[in-house]
Amino acid sequence: MLFCLLLIYVSTKGLMSFPCSQSFSVLEVTFLLFLGSGEVSGIRGFNLRNGLSLWRKHLVKHNMGAYICCSFSTEKDPLLPSVQQLTDARVIYSVSAALGHNKDSHPECSARVPAIVTALEKNELTRKFRGSEILELANFKNATIEDIANVHEKAYVLGLEKAMGEASDSGLIFIEGSGPTYATSTTFQDSLIAAGAGMALVDSVVTASRNSFDPPTGFALIRPPGHHAVPKGPMGFCVFGNVAIAARHAQRAHGLTRVFIIDFDVHHGNGTNDAFSEDPDIFFLSTHQDGSYPGTGKMSDIGKGKGEGTTLNLPLPGGSGDIAMRTAFEEIIVPCVQRFKPDLILVSAGYDAHVLDPLANLQFTTGTYYSLAKDIKQLAKEVCGGRCVFFLEGGYNLESLSASVADSFRALLGEESLASEFDNPAYLYDEPMRKVRDAIERAKSIHCL
Repeated sequence: MLFCLLLIYVSTKGLMSFPCSQSFSVLEVTFLLFLGSGEVSGIRGFNLRNGLSLWRKHLVKHNMGAYICCSFSTEKDPLLPSVQQLTDARVIYSVSAALGHNKDSHPECSARVPAIVTALEKNELTRKFRGSEILELANFKNATIEDIANVHEKAYVLGLEKAMGEASDSGLIFIEGSGPTYATSTTFQDSLIAAGAGMALVDSVVTASRNSFDPPTGFALIRPPGHHAVPKGPMGFCVFGNVAIAARHAQRAHGLTRVFIIDFDVHHGNGTNDAFSEDPDIFFLSTHQDGSYPGTGKMSDIGKGKGEGTTLNLPLPGGSGDIAMRTAFEEIIVPCVQRFKPDLILVSAGYDAHVLDPLANLQFTTGTYYSLAKDIKQLAKEVCGGRCVFFLEGGYNLESLSASVADSFRALLGEESLASEFDNPAYLYDEPMRKVRDAIERAKSIHCL
């Protein structure tokens, strides 16, 4: 009875003393309910405002996360799972295979996502086998044109929509001039679905984080990929910048101001880089093969204007593999994330750095991707309340792609890797560690790490 009276008192008197724009974490609301006001606490001079200030200092000191805007709720979106389902899950994923967006013999083909889904089923990494700990977002809203226009120029978005008529008549068109990015009659709609799937995962993970210290990690199994798409148009198999759109959505819908994007695709994520080069609140960090497509991502590119210092590019020499990536993670990624103190981590998860992938010349293994997923999840737990979502980017050998994503799921579930059953050491050779060391030391010097 006393608790009910306290709840009514704080709700009608205490919390109402804050401006309506004030955001509270679930821990802060609990704190306010217990402490109420000076009258309830019996402490001279105590009130909700100075009590909350002290509590927030405690949260920051112990890396317990950001303050989440309460303007969004899964109760407002009946398509999303219940709060209970979200908090029970350890991994939550969405699927957008874009089967109509396809070109025969093209690396970025419609077989990619189905191959992953089949591997998840085969490895018993779905809800059918795991119950509540794995949750698929079966229904979600498509991204709107306005969502896409938060990152891309509206003229491009509307122009692509208009071009669907030509694609329908021709069967397939190229939308990047002389580049490799194609479109079919379903590409525009498929791209809205893919972006929407990523946004829905952000919504779900953030909602779960309001009610749990250990929310599920999200994984968007989507295509077309996005990290090459520049604000003005498509590029490098990519149509809309899915991870960039999700970052803006997190800021605007949830008040998560500071977003850290890790891109470990073998190719530089030039589109994401360009979208946020002048934004001090979004840190973009890319590891990629030096000299590979699209030729951007030089170490000297550190952002510009107010965003100077919040872009870090680490080109790795050809032949870099597991040792190089582990070293880069420990000496570059971890200190950057810890210093930036993000509210959310998003990951452009490209699996084309695998030694078996045909489009580049790094030698990551399935075990490398397991370690990355495991370590990023732990890092997110330490710095931003566990809020983390992965987005599928590249990966064009269907076997290595599907095996590596499956092992990433195991990492996110906290299970042992089965990479040894897939990886063949005979494919590997000595890494160019002197060149790797030089690159890492130069990046550390540029960014004062």
